[in-house]
Amino acid sequence: MKSQLITIQLLALILLGMLPQTLRSEESLFPHCDRREDVVYGRKYGTALTLDVFAPKAKANGIGVIFVVSGGWSSRHDDISQYARPFIDQLAERGFTVFAVVHGSRPRYSIPEMIRDLERSVRYIRHHSDQFDIDRDRIGVCGASAGGHLSLMMGTDAKPGRPDAEDPVERESSQIQAVACLFPPTDFLNYGSPGENALGKGKLQDFHSVFEFRETLDRGRTIIPITDPAKILEIGRDISPVNHVSSGDPPTLIIHGDKDSIVPIQQSESIISKFESTNVPCRLVVRQGEDHGWKDYSPDIREFADWFDTHLKATK
Repeated sequence: MKSQLITIQLLALILLGMLPQTLRSEESLFPHCDRREDVVYGRKYGTALTLDVFAPKAKANGIGVIFVVSGGWSSRHDDISQYARPFIDQLAERGFTVFAVVHGSRPRYSIPEMIRDLERSVRYIRHHSDQFDIDRDRIGVCGASAGGHLSLMMGTDAKPGRPDAEDPVERESSQIQAVACLFPPTDFLNYGSPGENALGKGKLQDFHSVFEFRETLDRGRTIIPITDPAKILEIGRDISPVNHVSSGDPPTLIIHGDKDSIVPIQQSESIISKFESTNVPCRLVVRQGEDHGWKDYSPDIREFADWFDTHLKATK
């Protein structure tokens, strides 16, 4: 009996010792927000699509910001606590409620499928805006590289809700009200120069799987590859945000290094020119001498927060 009591006491001490350490570890990663993990925003082919919610510890401003967890169109939950961490925590420090969205990832899924995942996440967040204590009509999106590309697709190619949808989430619009992104691909068929096809080629050859387009038949029960060259080019145009720019697009901020060896700065210059020609509020910030990413993103995150503050004035 005495030995059992000692064992119980030891277990209690171990557990009590471990729990504060776990909490301290999480708090040290995201000191300015409370994290809610693995919120299921959708399902496909038996797989859950998830997002993490980061609510500011200080006064929230009622603005929701989606952070697209995507690098090279690879989306991993672990990345939230790694490269995405400073973006999330610093935005939360400014009062934003941040949604870190994980999409279907390469090599399994193609870009069109990822776009549909992101659309679903916007609809879900909008539908549950009261639960998240945000204004449903003040939602921004941000990301870097592939995450920037997907952010721009959300901004330029929003889809209306389907009023007759059985799922109430699908009745919501996927409209975004502001975009901020870093070094995004914007035109896969004019990649760096006119006529340069980068659909899994050239600078993007290492990402060929995301350009292996597929179509579904029989209500999703059958998936077949698309091999027709004309159809592939058509999809390539459709997944290039530059081809969707219109006067109703949300204010867009892009930050890009002028020495980028993976995503030419021409990609940002091209879409900014389109935004300007259609009177969409926009801004291109050029980081002189920088390649595809740099060491300290703090100034860029402040630019993001200022942009969202300016263009997403909360009503709550």
